[in-house]
Amino acid sequence: MEDWRIKISVLWLFASIAFLAHQIIVLMEPGVIAQLMEGMAEGQKISPGMILFFAILMLVPMIMAFLSLTLKDSLNRWLNIIVGAVFAVLWFTSVIEAAQSAYWGGTLMTLSAAVASALIVWYAWKHLLAS
Repeated sequence: MEDWRIKISVLWLFASIAFLAHQIIVLMEPGVIAQLMEGMAEGQKISPGMILFFAILMLVPMIMAFLSLTLKDSLNRWLNIIVGAVFAVLWFTSVIEAAQSAYWGGTLMTLSAAVASALIVWYAWKHLLAS
């Protein structure tokens, strides 16, 4: 198996775990659990759609970790570039929002996920040009 595929797969798993760690760390902030018990998250009413959105955010990187090891080269590279770029933008945006909190642990974990996503794009692009 090619080395770049393994690196990208591990980066997807790293990003996934970092994002999940961010979610756990946010629960430690004062008042967050009370808001969740009231059906609110960051000032928004928790809805089935919101829960589905977060489930997809958690599931896609894990699926990409598998696909990075199994897809054919060309499709693999392009899919990693596109999905990696989308997640890099989502997570870099989340870093900006998280940085407004006094609790920087979540910001650090989200930044880690964003950097991992950017590295995914970089590795895939680098190997696209090399092919």
